[in-house]
Amino acid sequence: MEALKIIAVCVLSCVIYGVIHDQITARICVEYFTIGHAPVFPTNDPTLLGLGWGIIATWWVGVLLGMPLAFFAHIGSLPKITARQLVRPLVVLMVCSGCIAVLAGLIGYVAASHGWVFLVGSMAKRVPADKHVAFLVDLWAHNASYISGFIGGVILMGVIWRWRLVAEFNNGQSSAE
Repeated sequence: MEALKIIAVCVLSCVIYGVIHDQITARICVEYFTIGHAPVFPTNDPTLLGLGWGIIATWWVGVLLGMPLAFFAHIGSLPKITARQLVRPLVVLMVCSGCIAVLAGLIGYVAASHGWVFLVGSMAKRVPADKHVAFLVDLWAHNASYISGFIGGVILMGVIWRWRLVAEFNNGQSSAE
């Protein structure tokens, strides 16, 4: 049951992050969602697009994060980690991913503004020319979120395993006294 709670906490964390992230990026470039994604919502409203895509694009990330976290939190005989104990580390992971997304968006802005990166092919034709830079800002921020979330998730798995080893060692020390 605790494993399902861990997965649920991860899904909720990722969805909250995704909705906040997409509320911001939908306002930077609504075309990122209306042209750059498959049409799922018949709207150009940034609030609705941010809400919808924030959920669609992140619930599965929460499942993919939650399943191995639950595994690392419960496998074997080491002391177990609860969903409640993972809330704070997940918040830290989301804040770090958000900061990295902002930084990546800024780098994307500078790179696109200087012509170092640019849209090509059909996307360059479909996105209005005056929105290319904003589109690339969103693209860089979104890619950075996924990459930093993946790397941070792997780090968090290692942290959980270490917590459990330390807890086992500390339990062994206190029982030996």
